[in-house]
Amino acid sequence: MCGIAGQVNADRRPVDGEVVARMGERLRHRGPDDHGIYVNGHVGLAHRRLSILDLSPAGHQPMSNEDGTIWIVFNGEIYNYRELRDGLQGRHTFRSRTDTEVIIHLYEDYGPECVSRLRGMFAFAIWDTRAQRLVLARDRLGKKPLFYGLQNGGLTFASELKALLVADDRPEINPVALHYYLIYQYIPAPLTIYRGIRKLSPGHVLVYEQGKVSESAYWSLRFTEKQAKLPDIEIQERFLALLRESVQLRLASDVPLGAFLSGGVDSSAVVALMSQSMTQPVQTFSIGFEEESHNELPYARMVAERFGTDHHEFIVKPSAVDILPTLAWVYDEPYADSSAIPTYYVSELSRKVVTVVLSGDGGDEILGGYPRYRFNPLDRLLDTLMRSHRWVGTAGDRLRALIKRLSSDLPIIRGFRYRLLASLWPLRERYLHRICYFTPEEVEELYSPEFKEMVRGHDAYDLIEQWMEDAEAVEFLDRLLSVDTRTYLPDDLLVKVDRATMAHGLEARSPFLDHHVVEFAACLPVEWKIRGGQNKYLLKQVMRGMLPNQILDRPKRGFAVPIDRWFRHDCRDFVREILLSPRCLSRGYFRPEQVRAMIDRHQETDENFGSRLYSLMMLELWHREYVDQAAGTT
Repeated sequence: MCGIAGQVNADRRPVDGEVVARMGERLRHRGPDDHGIYVNGHVGLAHRRLSILDLSPAGHQPMSNEDGTIWIVFNGEIYNYRELRDGLQGRHTFRSRTDTEVIIHLYEDYGPECVSRLRGMFAFAIWDTRAQRLVLARDRLGKKPLFYGLQNGGLTFASELKALLVADDRPEINPVALHYYLIYQYIPAPLTIYRGIRKLSPGHVLVYEQGKVSESAYWSLRFTEKQAKLPDIEIQERFLALLRESVQLRLASDVPLGAFLSGGVDSSAVVALMSQSMTQPVQTFSIGFEEESHNELPYARMVAERFGTDHHEFIVKPSAVDILPTLAWVYDEPYADSSAIPTYYVSELSRKVVTVVLSGDGGDEILGGYPRYRFNPLDRLLDTLMRSHRWVGTAGDRLRALIKRLSSDLPIIRGFRYRLLASLWPLRERYLHRICYFTPEEVEELYSPEFKEMVRGHDAYDLIEQWMEDAEAVEFLDRLLSVDTRTYLPDDLLVKVDRATMAHGLEARSPFLDHHVVEFAACLPVEWKIRGGQNKYLLKQVMRGMLPNQILDRPKRGFAVPIDRWFRHDCRDFVREILLSPRCLSRGYFRPEQVRAMIDRHQETDENFGSRLYSLMMLELWHREYVDQAAGTT
C-alpha cells in the first residue's frame, strides 16, 4: 500500500518540484519504505511506497513504460495481475514483478478503459505525455482513497487531504459538508470539508485534458439481474468458492500477514478460510474493553483456539481518548465514528508483527448484516401504503408535529421523539433516523442562526431519497443495501480502516469486497440475506460446522466503544474542557446554550448524547489541528 500525490498545470506553467516533494513527504506514513518524484515541466508526481510485492528496487515509483512516455503512481493491490501480465507478454517488456507495471502496459493497450480489467483495490494516476492527459482512477468499492482539487489553473490530487494542503494551506471550509457530517458522522462523497476539493467517487475514472475535467463511472452495483432459480446447495457452494478464492488471492505477499479478529461472523469466517490455505498459524489481532457490555474478546479467543492462531490482544481503556487529537490529524476532515479508536489501536498492535492484515469489512453491507434491515417486511408494507394512501402520510405528519411540540416539555418523549412512531414516516425519514447521529430536526435547534442560513436548502432527507432513487434495485432490502454500499461503506467504514492502518504503515485487505463476491451477492434473492429474522443467512449457512455455533448464533454487535459511559464518568471533565472552551463556543456554528444543555443532560440524567457529543468533539479537535494551526491561532 502506498501514498500518491501530484499536480498538473493546464497553462504549461512549471510545477514547483519542492512542493511536489513535500506533498509526498506528507504521506510518509502510508509508505515508509521508499519514495520518489517525477517532475517534468508542468507535471509533477510523488509516491511513497509500502513494499508488499517485489521488494526489489525494480518496484520504485513513479514508474514509466519502456520509452518514458507513460508514467504512473499507484496505491493498492491488483490480485489478477499475473493473469493480466500473461496476456500482455510478447507485446510489452517487463522490468519488474509488480502489479504497477501491468497497469502501465494495460493503459498502453486500452487507454483509460483498462481500469475495468483490474481486480483489486486501487487508486492511481497516469500521466500520458503523448496525449498530455492525466487519468485518475479509483476501485469499484472505494477501498483506496483519492482526492483532487482544481485551483490556480491546474489539478492537484493526493491519497489524503493533508497532502493537498501543501499546495493550498488555507482552503475555505464547506458549510454544507459540515452540515452533512453532523447528520451522517462522515462527509459523503464527492464532498469534502473544503470547497473546491472533491473525493473521486468509487468506481469512477477522471480524465484531465486541456484544462478540462471529465469524470465517469466504469462500474456500478446492480441488484436487478437476479440469478436463475438454483438449488440451495449450489448457491451455497458457489458463494463459498468465491469467498475462498477471494481469501486465497489476498494471501499473496512477500511480507508477513495476519488478520483482524473481532469475534463476529465476518472476521471469523476470514480467519477460518485463511487457516485452510496457510501452512503456518494465522496471526490474529483483537481489541477489547474493560466494560463487559462492549468486550468481545471471549468470542475472538474462541475462534483463535478453534483454528490454532497465534493470537494477540489489546485492552482499550478510557484514557484512549488521549488519542483523539491524533485521530483528528489522521482522518484529515471531521470524522465521528468512535470505532476509529479501537481500529487505530489494533492497527498499531498488528504492525508490530505483520505488514498486511485481512479483515471482515463489507460482509454486513453485501449480505444484510445490520439489525435495521430486519424491519424490511414492515417497511415495505408501510412504503406501499404511503404511496397509495395519502391519509397515512398526512397522519404521520400530524403525529410527528405533535411529538415535536410535546418533546420540549416532556423528557420521556424528548429522548425518543424521533424514533417514536417513526414507522408512520416516509421511507427516507424512517431510514435516515435509523442511521443518523443528529437528526435534521435536532440540528435545527443546535445551529446558530448564521450557520442555519448558510446551509439552508440542503436537506438530508432529499439526499438520502436521491440515493434510494439512484439504486439499481427493485426489492426493498436491495435498495437499502445499495445505499449503504454506495455511501456508508466507502465514506465511513473503509475510511476508518484505511486511515487507521495506513497511519501505521499497515495494509488491510477485504475479501468480502472482491467485486466478484459483491456482484454474486447482489444477484441473489433477498431471502438469502435475511430469512426467518436471521441476518446474513447465506454466510451463516456456509460457515455452519466450520465456525462455533456460539459465533454464528449470537446477536449482532458492532465495533462499539463505551463512549457514553466514558463521557459520563472517566472523561466527563475532558468533554467540558473541549466543548465549553471559549475557543469552541466562538466558532459560530452552534448555539452555546444548546451545547451546554446537551452535555448537562448526558452527564446528569439518563439521556444519551454520547455519539453526538463525540461528533462535536472531533469537529472541534479537527478545527484545532487544521484550521487554527494554519491560521497561527493555536
